[in-house]
Amino acid sequence: MAYTALYRKWRPKKFEEVFGQEAIVRTLKNQIKSDRIGHAYLFCGTRGTGKTTIAKIFARAVNCEHPVDGSPCNECPTCKSVLSGASVNVVEIDAASNNGVENIRQIREEVKYKPTEGKYRVYIIDEVHMLSPGAFNALLKTLEEPPEYVIFVLATTEVQKIPVTVLSRCQRYDFKRLPLSELEKQIRSILEAENIEAEDSAITYIARSADGSSRDGLSILEQCVSYYYGEKLTYERVLDVLGAVDQSLYARFLNGVMDSDIPGCMALIDEMLSAGRDIGQFVLDFIWYLRNVMLIQTENPGEEVLGISKANLEVMREEAMRSDIDQIMRYIRLLSELSNQMRYSASKRVLLEVTVIKMMRPETEDDYESILDRVRYLEEMIGSGKAVPTASKAAPNAGGVSMLPQETIEVDPAVYDDYAQLSKDWASLISGQQGLIRSIFREAQVSAKKDAIEFLFKKNFYYQLQENHKLIDELKEMLRNRYGKDFKISIRLLSSNEQAPKIVIGPRIPGIEMDIEEEE
Repeated sequence: MAYTALYRKWRPKKFEEVFGQEAIVRTLKNQIKSDRIGHAYLFCGTRGTGKTTIAKIFARAVNCEHPVDGSPCNECPTCKSVLSGASVNVVEIDAASNNGVENIRQIREEVKYKPTEGKYRVYIIDEVHMLSPGAFNALLKTLEEPPEYVIFVLATTEVQKIPVTVLSRCQRYDFKRLPLSELEKQIRSILEAENIEAEDSAITYIARSADGSSRDGLSILEQCVSYYYGEKLTYERVLDVLGAVDQSLYARFLNGVMDSDIPGCMALIDEMLSAGRDIGQFVLDFIWYLRNVMLIQTENPGEEVLGISKANLEVMREEAMRSDIDQIMRYIRLLSELSNQMRYSASKRVLLEVTVIKMMRPETEDDYESILDRVRYLEEMIGSGKAVPTASKAAPNAGGVSMLPQETIEVDPAVYDDYAQLSKDWASLISGQQGLIRSIFREAQVSAKKDAIEFLFKKNFYYQLQENHKLIDELKEMLRNRYGKDFKISIRLLSSNEQAPKIVIGPRIPGIEMDIEEEE
């Protein structure tokens, strides 16, 4: 007997054998048991989630002579005829290659005749979105009012391409991607039935690589089992077959990127390629790794949610403490863009190396995440006491811009006292904060006007950021916690040729005793 692929050999033959689509299965079984069967169904969802499989089970169940709890018995002559493909009452059509008007007209002619065996004629039209507009129009009338013995089951991976006139005539069922736990359960049961040994970590990696598709998972499993036929399936062997790398390499790679270790990261890339690993698979798996680090930063989930071991979870937690979420999101964005570019490139290694350098050199980009990454880097340099290169100071009229003379502002003595104290404390005060307020207000200069403390920005980018994020309340709260009183605050953007004003003590403003707003 010819060999049968695993995904065909272990294709469910009863509703009870279907993994991960419990709601759909229960609905269809109840319709069969209560004899409330519809005339048109639309099964939509990503590849390998069981659309065609359930359609075939449903076709047998509605014609079965001895159904069991809504499922086909697979023992009666009708079920055996459908299983063997000999039944003329269950017709499966591939719309990708039979998408013309004449194919639909043939169906319209056939439905005039009652089934020769069983109760229903069932038409399963796979990839129905591939039908031409003329074919859809030809199908509409039959789909709306078919004979009572005809059932249409339409299956598609791209439901958005189905005309609304067709959608309105069908019962729609959305097939979800299979959860990691369901895929692991399915793979483990098949390995036990095939008497094949496998490590839990190998099963988990195969299930994760399937990306919610049962068929993809079994195809990957078959590839691994065939390569190591008669041997135990280990995590390292699965990585070898798929051209993937061990998770420890991702940890080393991420640490190298965060340390701006270009030679070290290039050596890791060379090590990976020398071992015969696939660059595309590396990028996809590294994105997944970074996604787990990001989740740890935001909600600290357990190893069950992330699909990793406790040891790897501890490593990721350490890396999450070293980085911030904006930095990780920037890495994910760059790698996602790389993944799209690599599809059409013959120089994948060069693209990867360029992207890695971009990840370590945020100054090569001017987007929001890159700016924050650059600020974070400067803060680390200053905090560690390392020298930060500075540009030489330009003359006041450099670039042909004539600077305005420095303005002198006289302020109330109480305001001046607060200004002097805050100017002295500002660098250490803002360095001790967290998040956006620290990143943005490090760029601000403490100043004052007659009756308020004023913060001046020289760069419009940071001025707009603080305005968009409405940080003034957070700033007031920070000052209240430090000094135990409320400050009257003003924020202003300096023009390109304007200098920060000189603050001096002026006469007390009539009616203003101090710039502090006393709490009632």
